[in-house]
Amino acid sequence: MLRVGLTGELGSGKSTVARLLAQRGAVVLSSDEMGRAMMQPGQPVYAWIVERFGSSIVQKDGSIDRKALAHIAFDPLHPRIEELNAIVHPAVIAEQAKQITSIAQTQPDAIVVVESALIFSTRYAPGGSWSERFDCIVLVTAPEETKLARFLDRAANGRQLSAEERLALHNDARRRLAQQRIVGVEEVERDPSKCVTLPNEGSLAELEQQVTVLWRMLTQLERDRTLSQS
Repeated sequence: MLRVGLTGELGSGKSTVARLLAQRGAVVLSSDEMGRAMMQPGQPVYAWIVERFGSSIVQKDGSIDRKALAHIAFDPLHPRIEELNAIVHPAVIAEQAKQITSIAQTQPDAIVVVESALIFSTRYAPGGSWSERFDCIVLVTAPEETKLARFLDRAANGRQLSAEERLALHNDARRRLAQQRIVGVEEVERDPSKCVTLPNEGSLAELEQQVTVLWRMLTQLERDRTLSQS
């Protein structure tokens, strides 16, 4: 089994890459989806977050208001994102390890892709190193303004934004990018066997072509690993 870490900053397009890899046969585990599931009422992570961040983030139906939580976590004067990460990341990483172990038992030749923005920067990985969790990394990149534009389009969800809304979202995206900035990646970027950089600067068709090439490379890596272990 090949364990692939798929990462990239906000607006880079890593979720699109994850979807394209899934279409080609990868088993994709989304850190965001796991985190959302763990933040549902009745889950331990839910209780810890409400205890630390207060009842003001709880909606009438008992669910966590993710926008209200993000507003607190990414506050420009008193950011609490690391406090939130300290609750969510260990639980998500443990669940990823559990699912990967289960997949290995039933699909030993699988290519498992873990999509996460914080593979390099999280402080809660076992041993503090991504190399203990993944065999290789795929880093999706895009120009700053492209990432910001994608964030705004996603936030607008098809509706026309006012000038005030656009400015507020633009500033919010810049704050998130600054706090999410991928660090510690330079060393692995120098080694193509450990980190593949996937520029996402053009059309979807261009990205699909790149992902097709990437998929061939990943399947070859998996075959090589299988042969080396046999």
